[in-house]
Amino acid sequence: MFQSLLIANRGEIAIRVIRACRDLGIKAIAVYSAADADSLHVRLADQAIPIGPPQAELSYLNPEAIIKAAKEARAGAIHPGYGFLSESPLFAQMVIDAGFVWIGPRPGILQHAGDKDAARATMQRAGMPMTEGSDILHTVPEALSWASKLGYPVILKPSSGGGGKSMYVANSPTEFEAILTRRVDISKISFYLEQYIAHARHIEVQIMADNYGHVVHLGERECSLQRMNQKILEETPSLALTPQMRQEVTDLGVRVARHMNYNSVGTVEFLFDVDRHKFYFLEVNPRIQVEHGISEWVTGVDIARHQITIAQGRPLELLQADIKFSGHALECRINAEDPRKKFIPSPGRISFVNLPGGPQVRVDSSIVAGGEVPPFYDSLIAKVMVRGANRGEAILVMRRALEEFIVEGVKTTISLHQRIMADKDFMAGNFSTRYVEEKFINNRR
Repeated sequence: MFQSLLIANRGEIAIRVIRACRDLGIKAIAVYSAADADSLHVRLADQAIPIGPPQAELSYLNPEAIIKAAKEARAGAIHPGYGFLSESPLFAQMVIDAGFVWIGPRPGILQHAGDKDAARATMQRAGMPMTEGSDILHTVPEALSWASKLGYPVILKPSSGGGGKSMYVANSPTEFEAILTRRVDISKISFYLEQYIAHARHIEVQIMADNYGHVVHLGERECSLQRMNQKILEETPSLALTPQMRQEVTDLGVRVARHMNYNSVGTVEFLFDVDRHKFYFLEVNPRIQVEHGISEWVTGVDIARHQITIAQGRPLELLQADIKFSGHALECRINAEDPRKKFIPSPGRISFVNLPGGPQVRVDSSIVAGGEVPPFYDSLIAKVMVRGANRGEAILVMRRALEEFIVEGVKTTISLHQRIMADKDFMAGNFSTRYVEEKFINNRR
């Protein structure tokens, strides 16, 4: 049992973990780069330690600097938040070898989940439904041969990493060859191919598992609204699923967790073929997700708190029958980007901010008036989450929240979310993973 915890991250996720620590009576220790010396997570923590220059690879992504800070602070545990280090088996093992408790799945699980090719093979043996895919690709001719065998369209994916980055969809041999020669070098980075399902929904299942084999789920989340394969808006429950489909996908999520002997919180992600009403296993995200808050909204379960207590060795006292689902929740990810200029990042000083509030509104954010949005990190500055008795009510609450959300000094994606909330197809639930790109990006509406 530990009494202090170092958070190896920044921004809103660091603040979320600080709040969970406060609720548990655990000392919260922040780390910060030179660019974040005056940031909100530093001010809210019980203790804060500098770890290096602004560049992430020299500070927040520097394992040695983080371990050194934890030793200096005499922390009992290290929480990586989300991002690269949260999925690194090497970092998790470093934390454990240094004598700290690791807040997350065991290193062996991270190793398994992080290697997408190995994870797919294991899940296929376990009977998980899978899209057709290739082996790891090494040459352009080999990749073109696999694509021809699978049939177009295909999607090229890196065998490790997350966040939807470095994925490319090709609809023809000419388009695929252009990707292979101009955008990626498969001789240096491991990629593989999968069949691409054009009319698909991205469905993920939130799981929690203790160290004693007990697994529960907190329902599914609809994550189909994406830009460049990165989620921008999530909701729960999914309008696309019938009760029978919901039972099917949550059962699959629990099966995956049990098969992996999973511990901690995490998500199991699936692609849902809308035309065939069929789920396909995608991957396991072995960490707390950006969008965990909407599952907390509809279940009343504190996921961040459970992640810490599981690491403390406490058993999950929740039975699946104890988890009740109520209402509908939405999350809009607000980024410091300029929608009118191809979503280029918009760092700078925030001169004024008004965060939305009122009934059924939750905002996880680290921005304050006078604060700086540095150019060195991810552009996410806030998550606006709302809840309603039903989906229609949740949309109305989100419209109110977005109208109240005022940020001056940097450009934001608030206007994009307002357009989505007013769109008839979104309101009707008529969308797929291509919806945002086709209707709001490529259309230049």
